[in-house]
Amino acid sequence: MTTKVAIFKAKEIRKTIYNDEWWFVVNDVISALTDSKDPAQYFKRMKTRDNELKRLVDQGGVQSVPPLRLEIETAGGRQKMYCWNTEGIFRLIQSIPSPKAEPFKRWLAKVGYERVQEIEDPELATKRTRALYEAKGYTTDWIEKRMRGITIREELTDEWKDRGVKEDKEYAILTAEISRATFGMTPAEYREFKNLKRENLRDHMTDLELIFSMLGEASTTEITRNFDAQGFDENKLAAQQGGEVAGSARKDLEQKSGKKVSTSTNYLPLKEKTIELTEYDQKSKSNPDE
Repeated sequence: MTTKVAIFKAKEIRKTIYNDEWWFVVNDVISALTDSKDPAQYFKRMKTRDNELKRLVDQGGVQSVPPLRLEIETAGGRQKMYCWNTEGIFRLIQSIPSPKAEPFKRWLAKVGYERVQEIEDPELATKRTRALYEAKGYTTDWIEKRMRGITIREELTDEWKDRGVKEDKEYAILTAEISRATFGMTPAEYREFKNLKRENLRDHMTDLELIFSMLGEASTTEITRNFDAQGFDENKLAAQQGGEVAGSARKDLEQKSGKKVSTSTNYLPLKEKTIELTEYDQKSKSNPDE
């Protein structure tokens, strides 16, 4: 599962795709609406005050499902956190006395509707992603590389899925092998190198860093197919070899250019606009009363 971050009135709301719909981190929603320093404790108190909410959380209902513990990317790595789909979050905020509740409902409806549109027309997701990067201030050339990198990554994970690699944990291990062979750092080490926390690593890579990331994953895909790698162990070897192709090319460039490819400098400064925004968020910034 891939974790995305959306912004509601300068507050981060993490979300992930599960069963083709957005599931939102419950603690993030509570924090955004209440400014609570301990949203988990706040959630416990809510359930003691609202018996219906407690029943829905524990058992679900006729037209609703209970929150689920889904894997979410955090500063300390992937962790299981309580998440709820759009309908569940709507019910949750009914129990939160906050002046932000109504604007949040409109924001939530917008986010959920966009996901429905993307399922019906997947090209919309690509268009929205491009528009979001443009809004953040990325150049057209950088966006083209980032989008191509996303496609190459999807081709690789499709191969892994078809070859018996288990999602999430094993994907992360194989990705780390490619990164280590390409850059001499795992993704976690690379994020620390760039002083990133929740931010997406590749969104803060330079053009050259993106190019070598693509080369490592494209090479892995080619080796995986040509040698018909099956299962985790064979795909791990292919990942190491694919990363070595990119790593050798990186070292050759560094030697001839006299400059390191990996840099602690982020492509854009770390500030609010570098976090994923939804179309509604952009509208909110120009209409702060919404």
